[in-house]
Amino acid sequence: MKNIVLFGGSGHAKVIADIIEQEGLYKILGLIDMNQPSGAKCFGYEVLGSDDELPQLIEKHEVEGGIIAVGDNWIRHLIAQKVLKLIPGFNFVKAVHPAAQIARKVSLKQGTVVMAGAVINSGSEIGEFCVVNTNSSIDHDNFFGDFSSIMPNAATGGNVRVGEFSALGMGANILHQVQIGAHSVIGAGSVVLKNVSDHSVVHGSPASRKKTRKDGEPYL
Repeated sequence: MKNIVLFGGSGHAKVIADIIEQEGLYKILGLIDMNQPSGAKCFGYEVLGSDDELPQLIEKHEVEGGIIAVGDNWIRHLIAQKVLKLIPGFNFVKAVHPAAQIARKVSLKQGTVVMAGAVINSGSEIGEFCVVNTNSSIDHDNFFGDFSSIMPNAATGGNVRVGEFSALGMGANILHQVQIGAHSVIGAGSVVLKNVSDHSVVHGSPASRKKTRKDGEPYL
C-alpha cells in the first residue's frame, strides 16, 4: 500500500482521513501542517513537519503522494501552488468514500474528495482539488471548476456549471441549467433559479445577489 500524507490537521482533515482509511487504497503516513509542531498527534497520526520540509520528508519516508485536507477553496489553492513549486509533478491523489455513489461516465480529477452519501450522476465532470461534501447531490452533466466545492445536503439539477473557486453552501439548491460564475458563494439554504455572475455572494429563496467578493475572501 502506497504511503501518502495529508496537508492539514483540522476537523475537515479528520473526515478525509476516515475516507482514506475506508477506501483502503493508501496508507496515511502522517500530516503536513505548519500550524502544529512536528511530533504532535492528530486523530492518531503524527505531524511530520511543515510544507517547507516536504522535499526532505518525501525522501526520508518514501512518500508516494498526498491530499490537501483543507475545506477552504482558496487555501487549498495556495497549498497546491506551494507544494508544486517545491516538488513539480507531485502526485495529488483522489479520495472517494465507499458510501458515495458515482455513476458511469463521471470524471473526477486529481486532489478531489467525495464524502460519504454524496451522489454524482452520469456525465458530470468534477475538476481538480474539489470537495463534494457529505450527502450532497450533483445531477447529470454538471461541470465543477477546479477548487470549487459543494457543502453537505446541497443539490444541483442537470447541466449545472459551477465556476472555479465557487462554493455552494449547506442545503443550497441549484436549478437545472443554471451557471454559477467563478469565485462566487451561494448561501446556505438558498434556491438559485438563474445564472450567477463571477465574484458574487447570493442567498435567499429565490436567491439574489447581495454583494461582490474578491479572490480568496473568507467565506467559511
